[in-house]
Amino acid sequence: MRYRALTVAREFGSGGGRIAGIVAGWLGWKLLDSEIITAIADAARVDSHVVKSYDERAQSWLKRLNEEALRGVAIASGEGIGEGDIFDGARMAQMTRKIVEEAYSTGECVIVGRGGQCILAHKPDVYHVFVYAPFRARVERLKARIKPGIDIVERTRTVDAERARYMQQQFGKDWGDHRLYDLMIRSEADEEATARRIYFAMTGEIAPAAG
Repeated sequence: MRYRALTVAREFGSGGGRIAGIVAGWLGWKLLDSEIITAIADAARVDSHVVKSYDERAQSWLKRLNEEALRGVAIASGEGIGEGDIFDGARMAQMTRKIVEEAYSTGECVIVGRGGQCILAHKPDVYHVFVYAPFRARVERLKARIKPGIDIVERTRTVDAERARYMQQQFGKDWGDHRLYDLMIRSEADEEATARRIYFAMTGEIAPAAG
């Protein structure tokens, strides 16, 4: 099978994002991770921090209700709502799906998170990977990345829970369901070693030598 896209779901602190970047480099493919936030911010003409606040995060019932009420008021007033007039969780999900689908159409892309494994679930030429690691190993890895003073243990649990809720809310799927993936892989401390295993599983070839 010759694939045209790779999706990489990842536990927080597993190194999945950087591993995806390594694989993308070997394949010579475009990496879509934080680039998705930038693209949506530019297209919607909103600050990237606003976009990031919705990124892979489920919305509470109250927040969704308030956003729907805001749209209802605009419609009732006769003003109508044009595309891009309101940026909220629904708009974020819509734009994310569009970017992922366009990336697939172009091909040769590695998509990190954002429900790519569900959006492209029925595309036979997409390879889906889930990267995980023991909780303690993830906490240790994050110590070098997160600013001092932040509770890393709590942050790790919170981000994982948000990603799981996002998957359930947007797609009705269990984030860790093995049926969503072609490969579920435990990341090593040496992230390149994990990337090599993914590359081989996907292509059947040995990854290029470093340097």
